[in-house]
Amino acid sequence: MTLSQQRRQEEKERRREEIIDAAERVIAAKGFELAKMEEIARDARVSRALVYTYFKDKTDLYFAICERVLSLLRERFEAAAATQARGIDQVMAIGRSYIEFAAESPFRFAALARFEGHPLAATAPGSTEHDVLCVGRSVHEVTVKSLLAGMADGSIRKDIGDPMLAAITLWGLTHGVIQLAQTKASLITDEGFGLDQFLQYSMEFGLRSLRT
Repeated sequence: MTLSQQRRQEEKERRREEIIDAAERVIAAKGFELAKMEEIARDARVSRALVYTYFKDKTDLYFAICERVLSLLRERFEAAAATQARGIDQVMAIGRSYIEFAAESPFRFAALARFEGHPLAATAPGSTEHDVLCVGRSVHEVTVKSLLAGMADGSIRKDIGDPMLAAITLWGLTHGVIQLAQTKASLITDEGFGLDQFLQYSMEFGLRSLRT
């Protein structure tokens, strides 16, 4: 690749990221249904036609937001796991980091929740939706690595089955608990439990099946 080609590619990637930045701002402010591609283009200071050059529609652009969020979440999980020596403690740290992420970035958590809730369409290689699934798998692989570490150091049972299946299950449990705490908090607090207590108990409950 020549220097000029490299610069054009870098400019293209920068412009794409700026459009995603704008989409995050507009959709966070107005909601997915009400947000318009024209508004996103205006926020990004580009033409509507240019937005469609990068993304075929608003859903495709929303998938790009999810891909970015998952990439950031993977980095966060890796950093959390690195703070602990034992595998079981790494898994706990990953769970806590997801809860903290949801509290700090409610829009980004909501973006993932929307993606999790939609039925998969065509996920052929090259589609943004396929890219989201690939990055999502890499997020689970961080947990898999911690599960394997725990089985090696004796802090996690060796009979948990397929580590990837266990990782996806842990993700589902944690994701669902966070959603419940966000959308049905009164059901928990009316029973006399604090939300922090509920979240901590949920993580401990899930880890019981892993501990030796």
